[in-house]
Amino acid sequence: MGSKTMIKWPKQITTSLVEQLIRAEKDLQKATLVFDAATAEYTNGYRHDHSTFGLMISRLLSTNQFSSAEDLLNRMKDEKCKITEDIFLSICRAYGRVHKPLDAIKIFQKMKEYECEPSPKSYVTVFDILVNENHLKMALRFYRYMREKGIPTSVASLNVLIKALCKNSGTIDAAVRIFREMPNRGCTPDSYTYGTLINGLCRSGKISDAKEIFTEMDAKGCSPTVVTYTSLIHGLCQSNNLDEAMGSFKEMKIKDIEPNFSNGWSLQGWTQSQAMELLEIMVQKRHVPNMITYSTLIHGLCKEGKLREAVEILDRMKLQGLKADAGLFGKIISGLCDVYKFQEAANFLDEMVLGGISPNRVTWSLHVKIHNAVVQGLCTDSDSTRAFQLYLSMRTRGISVEPKTFSSLISRVCKKGDLHKATRIIDEMVLDGCVPDEGTWSMLVSGFWGRRKVREAADLVKDELMDEPIEAPI
Repeated sequence: MGSKTMIKWPKQITTSLVEQLIRAEKDLQKATLVFDAATAEYTNGYRHDHSTFGLMISRLLSTNQFSSAEDLLNRMKDEKCKITEDIFLSICRAYGRVHKPLDAIKIFQKMKEYECEPSPKSYVTVFDILVNENHLKMALRFYRYMREKGIPTSVASLNVLIKALCKNSGTIDAAVRIFREMPNRGCTPDSYTYGTLINGLCRSGKISDAKEIFTEMDAKGCSPTVVTYTSLIHGLCQSNNLDEAMGSFKEMKIKDIEPNFSNGWSLQGWTQSQAMELLEIMVQKRHVPNMITYSTLIHGLCKEGKLREAVEILDRMKLQGLKADAGLFGKIISGLCDVYKFQEAANFLDEMVLGGISPNRVTWSLHVKIHNAVVQGLCTDSDSTRAFQLYLSMRTRGISVEPKTFSSLISRVCKKGDLHKATRIIDEMVLDGCVPDEGTWSMLVSGFWGRRKVREAADLVKDELMDEPIEAPI
């Protein structure tokens, strides 16, 4: 579709109009056409400025098209368009998001080349990316470089430094020292500082110190946030202080702090009654449990092997009108396979399909894993009919079939005497690029000999001997 037919441009094109049209296009390719058409097809003198360039770069980064985004950066330089610090930082953060901290540093180092002087904000951003990616030695070297460059100490930079020191139990005491020195440096700890330190202390098993900092935080008028409470409760759970954990949860509710389980509470050691009590408290306080709450409980119960309880909470979640995602179904299905309950696992797979939960880019590997596991399990369960039905469903929906699954199916249907079905599976196996091993061929040929279908068996052997294997290119 050409851009000329997409838009009827006015005589005067404005930046705000171009921005509006780019934002309105959900399709990135069409948004790019709009961006290019604004300058390429009309002779009205319109030129992109840093806002339209920045918006287009942001759209490209959202789909990880880094090369195209950097091409636009170079175009800005060629067109002598002012490049703002925020544009550079958007690229740095995008590289951090996909775990490429070294590329983030390269972009940071290019700023001066593009006549953009990095502010303390840029230094702290790169420092934070390195810490988040656990490049701690490099992060601390970068912090020393910041000091050498005269970048002033701030609450933001010290918060990142404390976070770095909290990553390792061997440096947690240094994190506490920095925290204590902050007021002397003219920096007052904020909620993020307290939350980071409390989380680090809890992960290092220093629960008493974490509780002391928590109490100090409240006393100094710095209200604990949901993140701070979550860190403390998580630590209390890990150290098996379940009563204190429940007490802190109730305290959080009294202070009208909305529960948020996004940090993933560990339910290790929680009984079913305690897990349900947590839900009841939320309901009594008229805080309806959300997907994160239910997901955390279900994941924790599955981890503990409490599948019946996990299914009960899943049913309760569905009664509330919440739709389970592939991750939740996958957790329960994997748990059922672990205890050899393949029929129940197949029922949940059917429910997934009926519920319209289809594989996407994020959940593809999960769908492949659980579908293959269930088919293999059904074969060991001697249910060849259901295993074959699920296999057909996988092929219809484009879910990859693993070589072991093919072999399990062929073995099961051969034992049942359905040799034509076994031949069909082998044909589809070869079409998928999987070469049957000697055991699979032997099983099928033996089946034909057993049924006195000598000619068909001989043809199969002939095909196997005549067809040379196709080797993948090196």
